[in-house]
Amino acid sequence: MTDQERLSGYVDVWWQAVDDFTSLLEQLPAEEWSTPTDLAGWDVRAVAAHIAHLEAVLAGSPEESIEVGEPEHVTGLMGLYTEQGVVARRDRSPDAIINEIRSAATARHTALLADPPTDGAAKPAQIFGGVGWDWSTLLRNRPLDVWMHEQDVRRAVGRPGGMDSPAARHTAEYLAESLGFVVAKRVGAEPGTTVVLEIAGSEPVAFTVTEQRRGARLPELPAEPTVRLAMDREAFILLAGGRRAPEPGAITVTGDAALGQRIIDMLAVTP
Repeated sequence: MTDQERLSGYVDVWWQAVDDFTSLLEQLPAEEWSTPTDLAGWDVRAVAAHIAHLEAVLAGSPEESIEVGEPEHVTGLMGLYTEQGVVARRDRSPDAIINEIRSAATARHTALLADPPTDGAAKPAQIFGGVGWDWSTLLRNRPLDVWMHEQDVRRAVGRPGGMDSPAARHTAEYLAESLGFVVAKRVGAEPGTTVVLEIAGSEPVAFTVTEQRRGARLPELPAEPTVRLAMDREAFILLAGGRRAPEPGAITVTGDAALGQRIIDMLAVTP
């Protein structure tokens, strides 16, 4: 697969994720926009405003510079940056926010189709917050961000769904790649440790800890790993996204139970 084909695939998944997200928002009555989500300090409106902010900037809108004070839920410079987009849209109607997402995403989608990126290592001309991402990182992250926030909204308003979409699979398999880092660096497992992760709807993945104490993906699944973790997609997303604990019994641990629990406890990898 060429870089252009791979990047085009990310664009397709993101475009579908945007449509799924805005279609969900359109179903919500106005009063549900103030429902708190799993994200500290953010209600449904804030989540939608965040997506509108980043998509608008990527489509060429000017950066917003707004004083946000020192909210307790904000940590780090990127958090302050994203909070500006939320505060700037605090008084906008749900329809205005939805229309901004659709308009910005449509403009960017049209531009990406007209002039598709061909080199994943090249830098986009337009990006948010001054992050130094290349095309591959940017386009791979957008479906993840949009879909994760669709799920934040769904949990908040009690409208489950979207777990079998292309963006759902993309996000789960993308986040699963962080397992080696979690096991080797966060948990500090000993060299030779092997971990298999089975997420329903995706192929199992396996990692080992090298002698240099780094996480390395294994080309084949070990017959008897040190730990095997099995769970459905929602349970994994809740853990890897640092949202909330899954329902009791949603995770099966075989092998070293204590090590398995430590991995579960440290699985959150999204900022």
